Amino acid sequence: MSSKLQISLVAGILILIGLGLTLYKKIELGFPLLPGQRQAVWTLESKVSFKPVGGPVEISLALPDSQAGWVVLDDHFASSGFGFTVMESNGNRYAQWTRQSLERPTTLYYKLQIYRADNVGLGGSPVPEIVPPELTADRLAAMERVVESLHELSSGPASFTALLLKQLVQGQMDQDATFLFGSREESKLAVVMDILAFSGIPSQRVRGVFLEDGRRRQQISSLVEVFDGEHWHIFNPKTGQPGLPENFFVWRRGGASILDVMGGSSSQLEFAIVKNTLPIKTVLFMEQQAGEQPLLDFSIYSLPVEQQGVFKGLLLIPVGALVVVLLRVLVGIRTSGTFMPILIALAFIQTTLLTGLAIFLTVVGAGLLIRYYLSALNLLLVARITAVVIVVIFIMAALSIVSYKLGFAQVLTVTFLPTIILAWTIERMSILWEEEGIHEVLIQGGGSLLAAILAYLLMSTALIEHLTFNFPELMISLLGVVLLIGKYTGYRLTELYRFRDLGGPDK
Repeated sequence: MSSKLQISLVAGILILIGLGLTLYKKIELGFPLLPGQRQAVWTLESKVSFKPVGGPVEISLALPDSQAGWVVLDDHFASSGFGFTVMESNGNRYAQWTRQSLERPTTLYYKLQIYRADNVGLGGSPVPEIVPPELTADRLAAMERVVESLHELSSGPASFTALLLKQLVQGQMDQDATFLFGSREESKLAVVMDILAFSGIPSQRVRGVFLEDGRRRQQISSLVEVFDGEHWHIFNPKTGQPGLPENFFVWRRGGASILDVMGGSSSQLEFAIVKNTLPIKTVLFMEQQAGEQPLLDFSIYSLPVEQQGVFKGLLLIPVGALVVVLLRVLVGIRTSGTFMPILIALAFIQTTLLTGLAIFLTVVGAGLLIRYYLSALNLLLVARITAVVIVVIFIMAALSIVSYKLGFAQVLTVTFLPTIILAWTIERMSILWEEEGIHEVLIQGGGSLLAAILAYLLMSTALIEHLTFNFPELMISLLGVVLLIGKYTGYRLTELYRFRDLGGPDK
């Protein structure tokens, strides 16, 4: 059997397997082929990690309730080797893990799935008792002057809080406010709560998680909630903006603790977040039938949410690789490095296209000038590459600092560009410049950017993101397609254009 026939047979089998598994998930399990057909469902996985200190261990984690229009579909606990119970106290639910002794650092998991049913507020809440802060004489005097100044400029609790946060965010504080916020090791939010309590305004924290797809190791965030006698008003202390953010999932209102650890130290609560577009019934089916469906039990959905977020990005790489294969094998476009455009495309996804292009051209252009100077010093290859890496990092840091001072926050995403790849790109282009000239540098550099842009446009589409994450079996079919392309030995499009005169009619 010839190699061409073998490749065709293997590629055909791979394509059929990938399409067959995809159809099975579509028909039998109800997975949607198109994004947006169903309700967007968020999966949150909380990770409690701690170190034992000897003796009995008791971990208590506050569980969220359905608030602000969010509906909790289902939740699951990982409690291997621990006694586990779900308790209720004063209308609040708590998960409790217990164990008589523990010898090594441990991580416990709690996963829940939620979706937004409607966009409503938090509603009413018991008004907490105001406890004035205990202050030293100098802090008391400063606090009185700050509260008096804010009262003169405000018309009520809501405007008082808005003015306080505005001064804090914009750095417009007077000497007294600067003394209160700057002479304390605790968070600035604690000082805000003390000022509100001292002024007699009922207030409490609203703690929760900002839902951002693919986020890992996210911490609990806090909002400020004040009561004006009739209604509750919410503010974001980091931005000063009023109102409950649409992507904020409320975990707990009030001052009760979220995590209590007895018999342990260095405890930490982190969250991993993933968004998908599966129907609600399908999500419930997956969670309830995972043990009965081998395909689901060995799917990406069986992984921890943190790893799911990683694979959501990794599964886009084969799509970018297909673009590079098509351009190099069928079109004939030359690039600087085989798969460097894929990494640049991944960076563009984080930075946006125009910003990423500007950063890439700036860093590579400056790096080429530095590399031209280093080549005159006749350094060894390893030392030269190391010097270029250091220079690239310095340029990226300088871009971030300057852009931040000028107010261009988007340029701060320069850190998403792969530093080592940029350094190697600069080195390869420098060598190419010396050996082939500037013309070849422009051709390969332009080809790399073209491939990266096309890969970015394809990888960033909602349909591709949906299919690669929910139907990773399609990667098997994609492998078959790449194998077929790998046996192509005909003319490339650029070659057909180059030799177009040879195929013309005789003159």
